[in-house]
Amino acid sequence: RVQSFYFLKALLALVAGQSGNCSDKPVITPSRLVVKFGDPASATCVACQQACLPLDESVISMEASLGTPDINGTKVTWTVDRMTEWELTPKCYYTDSTNHQCCTSLSVTVYKPPESVSFSLNPSEPLTEGSKVTLQCDVLNVAPVANLTVTFYRGQTPLDQVKSNDTTEKPVSETFSLSYNTRKEDDGVQFWCEAKLELGAEGPQPPLVVKSEEVTATVYCKFRETHILYNITRGEPLHLICLAEGNPKPQYSWTLPSNKGHRSGTDLKIDSAGVQDGGQYVCTVSNNVNSVSVTFNV
Repeated sequence: RVQSFYFLKALLALVAGQSGNCSDKPVITPSRLVVKFGDPASATCVACQQACLPLDESVISMEASLGTPDINGTKVTWTVDRMTEWELTPKCYYTDSTNHQCCTSLSVTVYKPPESVSFSLNPSEPLTEGSKVTLQCDVLNVAPVANLTVTFYRGQTPLDQVKSNDTTEKPVSETFSLSYNTRKEDDGVQFWCEAKLELGAEGPQPPLVVKSEEVTATVYCKFRETHILYNITRGEPLHLICLAEGNPKPQYSWTLPSNKGHRSGTDLKIDSAGVQDGGQYVCTVSNNVNSVSVTFNV
């Protein structure tokens, strides 16, 4: 009968809600709990200093959908053997002899590190110099994703950080993206990403970090057309060099004003130039990205 009386008393107080005049509120330690899913957890509540005394006229407890409270005077210890819920808000309360209730809620963050983090380039390689590419970081099964920060890297240089707008507390998988303009200097550079779960001072220190594998970029370079004026005295040798940087490796072909000369890839040589050798010498440089011409006006 006594137990039924106190249960009814507590229930009526909970229905009535918490009063705004709680000068002697319950104090929970820690005030915020961060726990990994599947791990044990506990918190201690001191219900009051004076307002809930004498104890035989008050109801003191801790209400939660998981775990058990152990009550010892004004002290309540809440224990969970294994955290199996993603969303819960334990409440420590007391109800005095006048049915006045004071209540304090415990903020609980349940987290799960990412199962995996993977990086990719979209479109996939090879890339072309000056093109826009999307750096993509796929994070699998993480919670809470709102506390996740994804950083994209070029080599060891951070490019930018991206956060999620998803407030779901249960594990989710999400793709994070960053737009990037390629340069020829990116050829052979490793790109990657990391996911950092930042849970505040109550969470793991240092914060949990999961890195992706590194992806080496292949960037094809474009050639640029060039016009060169070249003056030479009759009878002197003529030596033209057409050299270009390209990826993939470029091929060379020559168009001459006469049939004289020895052509060998990047070089053209005439041992003794005559009047008939004046004119335009066109070196065409090509690969499977583009093709341009270098014109020598001799």
